[in-house]
Amino acid sequence: MGKQEAISGEFLPGTLALLILKALERGPLHGYGIAKRVKESSGEVLAVEEGSLYPALNRLLVGGFVQAEWGISDNNRRARFYELTREGRKRLEAESREFERLVGAIQMVLRTA
Repeated sequence: MGKQEAISGEFLPGTLALLILKALERGPLHGYGIAKRVKESSGEVLAVEEGSLYPALNRLLVGGFVQAEWGISDNNRRARFYELTREGRKRLEAESREFERLVGAIQMVLRTA
């Protein structure tokens, strides 16, 4: 069996924000680092495209869930590094619980319907 392609594009509403917050849980990352962490953490299944990532990051910034600071990336380029705020950590916990509940409900339907 061949290697499966990564799933990119549309996620369930709110899922992209949850994935970004989770990627930032261990510390600050720039946009490419966030996309890379999501892809690696998902076993190369999920791919976050730039066209979705940066608008989602902006919404999280405006909402006060992340903060950003300019810095230098590993390849010596100027990059914006994003970090969870206290509110972002709270949202990550709440959204994680809600997502687990949703997935559990979907699994119940798939097993019984």
